[in-house]
Amino acid sequence: MTQLPPKPEVREDRVSLWKYVRLFRKDILSAQPRRLYGAWMAEFRTPFFRSYLVNQPDLVDLVLKQRPMDFPKSGRVSEGLRPLLGNSVFLTNGAQWLKQRRIIDPAFEGGRLRETFPSMVAAADAAVDRMPVGADVEIEELASHAAADVIFRTLFSIPIEHDTARAVFHAFRDYQQSQPILNLAAFLPLPRWMPRFIPGTARAKARHIRGLIADLVAKRQNEIDAGTAPDDLATKIMTTRDPETGALFSPAEMVDQVAIFFLAGHETSASSLGWALYLAALYPEWQDKLRAEADKGDLGDFAKVAGLRISRDVFRETLRLYPPVPMMVREAACPEHFRKRDIRPGSQIVVSPWHLHRHTRLWDRPDEFDPARWATENGRACLREAFIPFSAGKRVCIGAGFAMIEGPLLLSRLIAEFRFETVQGKPPEPAAHLTVRSRNGIHLRVTRR
Repeated sequence: MTQLPPKPEVREDRVSLWKYVRLFRKDILSAQPRRLYGAWMAEFRTPFFRSYLVNQPDLVDLVLKQRPMDFPKSGRVSEGLRPLLGNSVFLTNGAQWLKQRRIIDPAFEGGRLRETFPSMVAAADAAVDRMPVGADVEIEELASHAAADVIFRTLFSIPIEHDTARAVFHAFRDYQQSQPILNLAAFLPLPRWMPRFIPGTARAKARHIRGLIADLVAKRQNEIDAGTAPDDLATKIMTTRDPETGALFSPAEMVDQVAIFFLAGHETSASSLGWALYLAALYPEWQDKLRAEADKGDLGDFAKVAGLRISRDVFRETLRLYPPVPMMVREAACPEHFRKRDIRPGSQIVVSPWHLHRHTRLWDRPDEFDPARWATENGRACLREAFIPFSAGKRVCIGAGFAMIEGPLLLSRLIAEFRFETVQGKPPEPAAHLTVRSRNGIHLRVTRR
């Protein structure tokens, strides 16, 4: 019998709103019913709003690609993130979001990936040097460290060992533990003037992180003014003018964007790398294939890393099984009609990569780990229609191309140097708050080759 990767338990089909809130607070994924893995659409009613989860590919395409401006980001989930992210590109809508993308997008164009690649390689080499060897190594924390190092090196040209970088990393880890994504405003239609009941510790940690980032931004602005700034992502973004208005980001706006770069670029990459290493340990035949591929190529050469087919397919399969952002919440801006249901303005439209990527009507053997699926007809079809780890359309993740170089590079570099094996009695338990992580960590035995 094929061994399946771990998957969260699901709740019974019908529960009260208050039980759902309690389950949701514990874990977004296990709060959902089993039927979502085979449903094209599901409706959830509360006394305060209605929510519709859509898995049908043409509806997902409509929401994310064809008419994204008619389905703006919902303010409900963002309520708990605003203390840290402010008005970053992750949370804004409409004209403000369009302006932000016009300024940010040029920094992440294809040519810039090649320019940032040496910083990624340096971070990968540092991750190898930091990797402990032992019978029980907690991989998620090490993956977080490596991903944060990539962000600081590519964004501000400083390694994670830099005092401010290290302080931001530890403060952000503490912030996550306060689980700020769920608050009263996520379920009740509170007016803007009413307090959001976000824990005081979370607000304090957010202020601390933003203060550290503000110091980095101010220092970089001084370097730009003096003509001594390095040619990295921060400099590129801070010196790019909106082609329509000529405006630059203000320091406060830049703090917002750096905060989401760190959340999206660090937290999601760390989640993916941790799960990829676990899956390589769980399926040693694929780990052997990864190592053989890594041994053949020069992992310091951008073109060679971009051509790592096995590593790319393993990383892509990891993103399918454990998409870092499990659900995306949009809001219907006007009346809609989906699958014989009238959708009222203000209704929540949920697109769930977690359920779409494991949908029983779309994927062959959806719960199995099989990187070879991407060369099959079913895999190629689902890649086009049912694979959205970075979202899709105009609001696709800015760093999607960045992540698909960073992930295979780190995975191949670590497996080239180390052997990873599962630890008996300590299987990871997938759970989602901000991103899909393991409730009990990911414990692996690490030995040097």
